[in-house]
Amino acid sequence: MRSIAAVPTPPPWPPEPPVQLPPARTLAVAGHGELFLRDTGGNGAVVMLLHGWTVSADMNWFGAYKDLAEAGYRVLAIDHRGHGRGLRPLVPFRLADCAADAAAALRELGATPAVVVGYSMGGAIAQLVARDHADVVSGLVLSGTAQHWQDPRTRIAWRLMGALGLMLSLAPRPTLRAGLRRTGLPLSPQSVWLQSELTRQSARDIAEAGRELGRFDSRPWLGSLRVRAAVLITTRDELVAPGRQRELATALGAQVFEAPLGHVQLVSRAGDYNPALLQAIAAVG
Repeated sequence: MRSIAAVPTPPPWPPEPPVQLPPARTLAVAGHGELFLRDTGGNGAVVMLLHGWTVSADMNWFGAYKDLAEAGYRVLAIDHRGHGRGLRPLVPFRLADCAADAAAALRELGATPAVVVGYSMGGAIAQLVARDHADVVSGLVLSGTAQHWQDPRTRIAWRLMGALGLMLSLAPRPTLRAGLRRTGLPLSPQSVWLQSELTRQSARDIAEAGRELGRFDSRPWLGSLRVRAAVLITTRDELVAPGRQRELATALGAQVFEAPLGHVQLVSRAGDYNPALLQAIAAVG
């Protein structure tokens, strides 16, 4: 008689966000579709937050929403294509399309010009917003990001994106659990929420987004942008070297601010990140 495998006990917590999130809105924009955003509302200067690769706006920015809103800003945060509750179009993922979505949302809401803040992949998208949709940008804040990911070590990593997409398609939950373990996060209500949020992603788009980052290179045109800019350097970043972040600041002629954090610590150590973020926004806003 064959033994019956034990069914793993699910975590004892529901996937509830660790903080009160801003109101959600679905914005129908002609030529784009239904865009998902967080919107704190109010009459303050507008800050548009653009999140990084493999996460959603909430996962990237939930630690910053409250502090920015209490500083008087109207905060908007969009989920990019294939991420979170973002669009699922039938065309390949392109960073330029994500930039166009963000710009279209700002125009539709009558919220231009805005300070556009981009973290990691969101930093590449923010650079494209400033290049292709300059009318919606009053200032640019880039953090944990770079002009390109063309170095040999990173290029090898991008070639593995197809394998990552296959793993996420065939075994999403084990793949996500393994990824969270590598970040050092213990099983907790917050990690359960994070894992649940990660299951919203489109495996195909996540893999293609990784390849898009491998193709991105703003060096030929970044210096021609005419925008007030700041770069917030994550000085202990293990994914985007601080030296490359400084190169970005130099190429853009940007003011430099610093936060002594690793790449994924802007939420867990929001008390160290948000003051520098507020300074950077004030410097360009």
